[in-house]
Amino acid sequence: MNKTLRMAALAAGVLLTISQLVPAQAAGRHGPKYEWDLKPTGSASQFRGLAAVSADVAWVAGSQGQVLRTVDGGKKWENVSPPGQTLLFRDVEAFDADTAVVLAIGTGDASRIYRTADGGKTWAESFRNTDPVAFYDCLDFNNKLHGLALSDPVDGKFRIAETSDGGKSWRIQSTKGMPAALPGEFAFAASGTCLVAGPGRMAWFATGGGDRPRVFRTLDGGRSWKVTDSPMASGEAAGIFTLAFRGPLHGVAVGGDFATTGGAVKAASYTSDGGRSWKLVPADKAPKMYRSGSAYVPGTLATFIAVGPTGSDVSVDGGRSWKQFDDGNYDSVECAGHGFKAACWASGPKGAVARLTVSH
Repeated sequence: MNKTLRMAALAAGVLLTISQLVPAQAAGRHGPKYEWDLKPTGSASQFRGLAAVSADVAWVAGSQGQVLRTVDGGKKWENVSPPGQTLLFRDVEAFDADTAVVLAIGTGDASRIYRTADGGKTWAESFRNTDPVAFYDCLDFNNKLHGLALSDPVDGKFRIAETSDGGKSWRIQSTKGMPAALPGEFAFAASGTCLVAGPGRMAWFATGGGDRPRVFRTLDGGRSWKVTDSPMASGEAAGIFTLAFRGPLHGVAVGGDFATTGGAVKAASYTSDGGRSWKLVPADKAPKMYRSGSAYVPGTLATFIAVGPTGSDVSVDGGRSWKQFDDGNYDSVECAGHGFKAACWASGPKGAVARLTVSH
C-alpha cells in the first residue's frame, strides 16, 4: 500500500489519567464507570506519538514537528518542539520529565530520531535514515539504555535500528536473523505501538498488508526473530496496528481495517505464551470497529485499553473480551505508574487531550 494512504489514515485524540483501574467484578456488578475530562493543549496538531512517565509527566509528539510536555498532569502544556522542523513525529519515548526520544516517519531521510536530555530545551539528531527505501514506523525501549526502531522491509526483510546508549546513537542490525517479509507486508505507523519492548531483551512487532498479519518476537535484543501467523484479518489497509504486553507472556493484538466504515472483522487476539501463539477474540467480544492503540494498565491483574477513531474499549480479562466505554476519536494510549497511581494517557487529532476519571 502506498505511504500516502498509510500516513493519511488513522485519526484520534485524548489524554487519559487513571487513578485506579481494577477488574470489573471487584468494582461491583456493572464494573467501574469511565469518563473523559478534556484538557486543552492550545495545539491543532495530531498527536499519534505518546509517552506516559507518571500521572504528572507525559509527552506527546505529532504533525508539523510538534512536541509538547506536561509536568502537572495536563493542566499546562509546554511546546518543546525541535526548532525549525515540520516533520511527522509518530512516536515518542520518555524516561522522565527531561529525557525523551522522538521518531519522525517517512521514506528516506524523512525518517529521523531526535533526543533531548533537558526537557526539550535542546535536541540532538541521533539518527537519519539514508536508505531511500526504508520507512521507520515505531520505536521502544527495554530500559533507559537499550531500544529498537522498526523499518518496513528493505530487500525483502524488516529492518531494525538498535541503541545501547539511550538513543544517543543508533546502528542498523544485520537482517540475517530476520525472517523474510510476505509480499505487501509492512508495519503501521499508527500509534507508536507496532513495536513494543518487554523485560530483558524481549520485543515484539506486528504487521499487516499481506495475505495474513503476523507477530515477530525476539529474545536477544533484535538479533534473531521468530514469527507467528495471526488469526486476525489482513489486507491493504488491515492487520495488527498495536500490541501491548503485561510481562513476558500475556499480551494483546488489536487492529482491523482503517479504510472500512462498517464493523471490524477479526480485530483482536491475545496470547498467553509470549506471542508464540495467538487466539482470536470472537466478534461478539471484540472491539466493534478498528482500533489503532492499546496499553496494559499497570497495577492490575489483566486490564488493557484500546483506542481508535470511533471510541475506546476496556478489557479486564487479558484481552479475551472487550467493552466499549466511549465513542470519541483517539489514536494512541499509554500507561505508567502502579495501583492507585496508575496513569493512562491517550492522544489524537486537533491537539485533543483529556483525563480519564474512573468511578465505582
